[in-house]
Amino acid sequence: MTHIREMSLDDCDRVAAIRIGGWRAAYRGLMPGPYLDALSVTEDARRHRARLTEGDGTALNLVAERSGEIVGWGCHGPYRGDTGTPGAELYALYVAPDHYGEGIGHALLTESVRRCAAAGHERMFLWVLKGNTGARRFYERSGFRADGAEEPFEAGGVEVPEVRYVRPLP
Repeated sequence: MTHIREMSLDDCDRVAAIRIGGWRAAYRGLMPGPYLDALSVTEDARRHRARLTEGDGTALNLVAERSGEIVGWGCHGPYRGDTGTPGAELYALYVAPDHYGEGIGHALLTESVRRCAAAGHERMFLWVLKGNTGARRFYERSGFRADGAEEPFEAGGVEVPEVRYVRPLP
């Protein structure tokens, strides 16, 4: 059974390990290897702690637990793009690589969608690497559709294309 709850400061180290592990597993071949290898769990955990303690509260971090172990993390909040585009945005969704395919990402996404709809948002956006076909299929199965917007993400001096997805909220 997967339990979804809000992230605490005590969760930052595990969330950072999941995020960095997720980047290395999902983005190998899509981003420069030296860039991925240089990612630091310690530095990422520090950034998570800073965002939780110094942030304005608009971003909501959720963790997924199984048998008391954190196995996934997601973060959502107001859409950060064009201010004339109202809606929510899924900023991040990562599952520990050894727990892929267990429904954890789906549980996190479902809870983020539920909370954004309950907050009155009419749609939800997300950005995904264009070449990350597995993630794109996952989001498409969850009702998201590419809307034609693309932006480059800079990783280690290389521009990696991202595509924007959107779905209406219930």
